[in-house]
Amino acid sequence: MTFEIDDAKRRSARLRWDDLDFSAFEEEPLHPDALRCVRYMHDVEFHTSCYLRDLLLGPVHHDPNLTSFLSIWAFEELWHGEALASVLAAHGEPSGSTRIGPMRDSLGIADRIRPLAMLAGTWTIGADLVALQMAWGAVNEMTTQAGYALLASNAGNPVLTSLLKRIMLQEGRHIAFYTSQARTRLASSAKARRVTRSALKHLWSPVGSKVMPRRETQHLSRYLFAGPGGARAAQRIDLKVGALPGLTGLSLLQNWFSRLPLSDEFPLPTGS
Repeated sequence: MTFEIDDAKRRSARLRWDDLDFSAFEEEPLHPDALRCVRYMHDVEFHTSCYLRDLLLGPVHHDPNLTSFLSIWAFEELWHGEALASVLAAHGEPSGSTRIGPMRDSLGIADRIRPLAMLAGTWTIGADLVALQMAWGAVNEMTTQAGYALLASNAGNPVLTSLLKRIMLQEGRHIAFYTSQARTRLASSAKARRVTRSALKHLWSPVGSKVMPRRETQHLSRYLFAGPGGARAAQRIDLKVGALPGLTGLSLLQNWFSRLPLSDEFPLPTGS
């Protein structure tokens, strides 16, 4: 499948949720575990502009199709964050800049040196770095979309479900772009396949795990992916990633779950 950037430009728009009755959360608030996931997703969606900063330090800024898509991606993800901020606000919780500012301040030196690491990768790997970035983006968008679907199912709240379905539709287009780019670039370079496979195998972790507290990433992983439904979603993602050139058998999500500490509250997914 190819991705048409001109079509993406025509279809891009800010997410709308004005027609949804968020006052319904007063009578039917989200379960604390579900609301905890919304906080995580809110923070990560708003962090997209920081991920974009790092991407543009590499060779992607030479390709006008890549920069066009990434501009659309950052714009749409901003409104995903704003939508989730409205959910938090409906629960009387801090959201938007009130929450994001302190979060970014807490990142410290790790966030400041990340651009240097990206530059080092550019100097070391060169143009093949783009294949890695596109494959990484594909995995993250797949897990994000699956996470929204599982949150809607687990929370069982009709207003949240309606909102998340709208977000998931845009996330689907993001998946199509990253996957198409990754497939083409991996197929054309043996070096890109080697670098990408090694980096994903040894460095990948769920999106947000580098900026959110570990306990929050673990809670999100367990709450969303525990049980047969989550296990099936993880397996589908692993199969899709494995279908990309050079990435057969990586099993990124299943390996991630195998490293999580034991929990009686949310046991690891074991079904298929």
